[in-house]
Amino acid sequence: MSGETTEAKKNPWVHVALDYGPLALFFLAYNLAPGIALFKLLVATGAFMVAMIAAMIAAVALYRRIPPMMALTGVLVIVFGALTLYFRDPRFIQAKPTIIYGILAALLAFGLVTGRPLLQLVLGQSFPGLSALGWRKLTINWMLFFVALAVANEVVRLNFSSDVWVYFKTWGVIPLTFLFALANLPMLTKHGLDLENKPNE
Repeated sequence: MSGETTEAKKNPWVHVALDYGPLALFFLAYNLAPGIALFKLLVATGAFMVAMIAAMIAAVALYRRIPPMMALTGVLVIVFGALTLYFRDPRFIQAKPTIIYGILAALLAFGLVTGRPLLQLVLGQSFPGLSALGWRKLTINWMLFFVALAVANEVVRLNFSSDVWVYFKTWGVIPLTFLFALANLPMLTKHGLDLENKPNE
C-alpha cells in the first residue's frame, strides 16, 4: 500500500487530477444538467463542492497535508457554494474566483513590500537556480496576472450569461494561465533558472 502511495506522489497526473478534477466536474455537471441556466449552475456548484472535498481528502491520504492553494480554494468553494445553493443565487459562486485572485495578488504584494519572498517559499524547489531578482520579477508578473484575472472575471460575470462565464472559467482561465507561465520562461532562464537541474521527488 505504501508503494502505491509513493508512486501516486511521483505521478504528475495525480497532481493534475487533484488540481483540475473538481473544475472539470463542475464543467461537465453544468453541461449535462437539464433545465435553465440557474438550475444547471446549482447542480454544477453542488458537484464542485463534493469534488473539492474529495480532492482535499485525497491530498491528505497521499501527502499527509492539504496544499495551501487547495486549502484556500476548497474553503472558498464550500463557503460560496453553500451560499449559492442556500440563496439560489449564482453571484456567490461566480464571485469566488475574483476573491481568490484578489487574495493571491494581495499576498504577493505584501511579500514584495515586506521583503518576504512568499512565491519562493511555495515554489522554490520548482525553480532551481533562480536569482533573487528573478524571483522578484516573477512575483510581480504573477501579482499583475492575478489582478488581471480578477478584473476579467468581474467583467464576464457582470456583463455576460452564466454559459459564457462557465466557458470562460474553464476554457479561458486555464489556457491563459498555462500560456502566461510559459511566457515567463525566457525571463526565468535569463535570471538563472536551471531547466536541467530538476529537483528530486
